[in-house]
Amino acid sequence: MQHGPAVRRRKLGEELRALRDRTGLTSGEAARIVGWHQSKISRIETGRSGVKPEDIRLLLDAYEDVVRPEQRALLEALSVSAAGPGPGGGAGRERQWWHDYRGLLPQEYRDFISLEAGARSARTVELSVVPGLLQTPEYARAVTRAALGGLPEPKVDALVEVRLARQAVLRADPPLELSAVLDEAVLRRQIGGPGVIKAQLRHLVAVARLPQVRLQVLPFSVGGHLGLTGPFVIFSFPNIADLDVVVLDHLTSSLYLERKEDLEAYSAAFRTIQAHALPPEDSSDLISSLADGA
Repeated sequence: MQHGPAVRRRKLGEELRALRDRTGLTSGEAARIVGWHQSKISRIETGRSGVKPEDIRLLLDAYEDVVRPEQRALLEALSVSAAGPGPGGGAGRERQWWHDYRGLLPQEYRDFISLEAGARSARTVELSVVPGLLQTPEYARAVTRAALGGLPEPKVDALVEVRLARQAVLRADPPLELSAVLDEAVLRRQIGGPGVIKAQLRHLVAVARLPQVRLQVLPFSVGGHLGLTGPFVIFSFPNIADLDVVVLDHLTSSLYLERKEDLEAYSAAFRTIQAHALPPEDSSDLISSLADGA
């Protein structure tokens, strides 16, 4: 278990080493081509240090014969989240929209957003609240106030802005493919009052019609299920092997799991939970009926 930047650095290093191996270059030869000391190549490939996007470009230029264009773009984006705070994560990093909120968002939340922004797909199980990507502004405000009681209203406004800005991934080209399973309790919890929850439920019905969204409800009638151990998100990424990561949220931190065994376990759990959930059409019917009665 590691935090976001450490996972990204290690994955980035593994991919860069694989590319170098495919070129037939030694680490010393690659270092001479880009004008570095061999130890810098070693630190990058083992994930011991961050790497700036401009350094990634130098390496990818050196490995040009074996790098696909789409792989280059993702590795450059990955280097932004891999750098993290501190050395290698300051001046020279490509600016992403969430950097404007550095004074408000903890590093772990920024890590999560960077993963979400670069992912091809996300699979999530939620037990308590509607996932952030599917929240209405009013619902997001009510959740933020409940979770962070006493927060000044300007900060609440800014956090809602962040939540809504994240939703752009569903309208990107290509969009994030989202598969979400919501426990029935998510739909029945009266967050923000009847008017807010009614609008939120209607929004879920609408967003479920998007071709890139698969929304299912796990009804109370299922009883106990694997998801009771806690909510989780699995991010998958295009064109890079073995880059999936599981994110677990806790009260004061998030954990990132990237071992093959963990990924297989959570992927299997998601498939099992999804199989017990209502089909998408039946899920939308249930959500609509609850909205009508809210």
